[in-house]
Amino acid sequence: MTDIEKVDGENIQLPSEQNPTEVAAQAAEENTTENVVNEIVEEVADTPVENVEPETPAPEETADSEPAPAADEAPAADEAPADETPAEVEMPEEVDEKLSIVYETKEEVIARLKELADGEEDVSRQERDYLKAQFYKIHKQNSEAEYAKFVEEGGNPDDFRPTVDNDEAVLKELIAVINAKRAANAEAEKEEREANYAKKLEIIEKIKAILEKPDEVNRVYNDFKELQQQWNEIKLVPQEKATDLWKTYQHYVEQFYDTLKMNNELRAYDFKKNLELKTALCEKAEALADMEDIVAAARELQRLHQEYREIGPVEKELREELWNRFKAASTVVNKKHQEFFEARKEQENQNLERKTDICVQIEAIDIDALKTFAEWNQKTDEVIALQQEWKTIGFAPQKMNQKIFERFRAACDHFFNRKSEFIKSVHESLNANYQLKIELCEQAEALKDSTDWRKTTDAIIALQKRWKEIGTVPKKYSDEIWKRFNAACDAFFAAKKEANSAVYSEQEENLAKKQAIIDMLAAIDPETEEGDFRPKLRQAQEDWNNIGFVPFKHKESIYKAFRAQMDRLYGALSESASKRRISRFKSEIREGGDGGGRLRDKLLRQRDILTNEIKTYENNLGFLSFSSKSKDGNALVEELNRKVEKLKAELKEVKEKIKALNETKAEN
Repeated sequence: MTDIEKVDGENIQLPSEQNPTEVAAQAAEENTTENVVNEIVEEVADTPVENVEPETPAPEETADSEPAPAADEAPAADEAPADETPAEVEMPEEVDEKLSIVYETKEEVIARLKELADGEEDVSRQERDYLKAQFYKIHKQNSEAEYAKFVEEGGNPDDFRPTVDNDEAVLKELIAVINAKRAANAEAEKEEREANYAKKLEIIEKIKAILEKPDEVNRVYNDFKELQQQWNEIKLVPQEKATDLWKTYQHYVEQFYDTLKMNNELRAYDFKKNLELKTALCEKAEALADMEDIVAAARELQRLHQEYREIGPVEKELREELWNRFKAASTVVNKKHQEFFEARKEQENQNLERKTDICVQIEAIDIDALKTFAEWNQKTDEVIALQQEWKTIGFAPQKMNQKIFERFRAACDHFFNRKSEFIKSVHESLNANYQLKIELCEQAEALKDSTDWRKTTDAIIALQKRWKEIGTVPKKYSDEIWKRFNAACDAFFAAKKEANSAVYSEQEENLAKKQAIIDMLAAIDPETEEGDFRPKLRQAQEDWNNIGFVPFKHKESIYKAFRAQMDRLYGALSESASKRRISRFKSEIREGGDGGGRLRDKLLRQRDILTNEIKTYENNLGFLSFSSKSKDGNALVEELNRKVEKLKAELKEVKEKIKALNETKAEN
């Protein structure tokens, strides 16, 4: 028969889960200690504390977990077996007083870790994590002090780089040794539990063998007592097998005592004494429901279960009632304990959502789009605000707490690492720009005394253009380097201005002369002007060509004004001549006809030729207007425009002649 199957042909219902109270208390104990460590690690934030999976309280124990009452025969007075609770319950570890020690230096922490790594002492998870957290707390304090000293001595905060901590490698090596040691101890404990389980199964088989000979029960009583002693001396077994194992053992112990012929009076005395003790435990369990500290209440309930198990049986008819009372009190505490952890789990899930949202916001920052210090500073303020918000949020679920922190830390590190790279690249660029501008200053200073005005002017202007193309320089050099460059340029142009002051005066006189010509042309009205005014136009053109240069800034505008007046007047002359030619043409065709249609064909061909020429010029003008940016290019465009206008005037005249031919033909 494997483990527990049937006893005396009767099926026994055995729960598959361990006692809920002991699981809840153990989970609460570990979670409480873990929170202490996590709070310290969250504050340090320089390195994660090893992730520990949360333990969830087990469901409440059901009525099926109550063992069957014993037979009517009373047990011996000096040995009353427990009958109502599982056999094996591990009490939760108490919080180690070593966790209250405050270490002043990293060397003290390293020394303690080395002591744990080299010694035979069992190392608790809580102390290991606490020492690790203490180390990084001191590490952070030292880094902050180093940073403050750096800034106080005038260092740039962005240039600060903390000193490499060689102790951190030693810490990690010792933690690895301790972890290996803990793993080995856990494996040894697991093997020991399995061995204890096998020994206890063997004891149950020996008790069953005794019960197979009921007539010899009194004679083997001492053997039975020795088996009980052996049972009690064997310690922990695998928790998943503890309940079933205890109930099977309890069943056969009760069968032994029910079989054993003992004094009924002694049996009644034991039952009465056990009833008083178990009733007192029920009252204590019921009082736990009013405790404010539900974790402490669950731990105390665990201890009461241990006491309840160690007390012998009561009268058969009271067993179920008493157990139900004790179980009902346990259920109340377990339920409150469960609700406490569920509420905390809900809050932790909300915290996880908030922390995930913060991670998403930091990860969503388009770092490649940050090109200026202002943009970086704005995003830095946003990230720091999110970091401050992170500190106000409590823990996430334990299995996700470390992962979400690592994600948050990675996002922040990525942002600030890229910022450092940006600042470094900007500093390098600023220094490179500074060297380039120094070279421009030297070139400008070498040219400032030159008297080759045109060539040097072009060279200075080229230097100024290059200066604008070069980016900014370090702020502390900005004004100084600009003043130096500007002084060299100003010195040259001041000398040039002084040398060319006479030239400027002559150009101003030329400007006035050309403006007078424009005013004279503007006063001519083709409609009222008597006689042919072409000689005036030719004289105006000759006078204009004989006048010298004007100031450069007026050169284009004064020429456009002159050209506009000349085009206006020549256009008027051209239109008048065209009208005379058309009138003459009409007279000629009335007198002589169109020569049998040959004249009309000639005009149509001329119309088509002019139309094609106009299209060609207009296409060329489109290309020139799009691609030509020089002054010579602009002059060419203007010349082509004048040709197009002339061709259009000729086309108009040809069309008028064709129209006159058509009208004459219609009249005839």
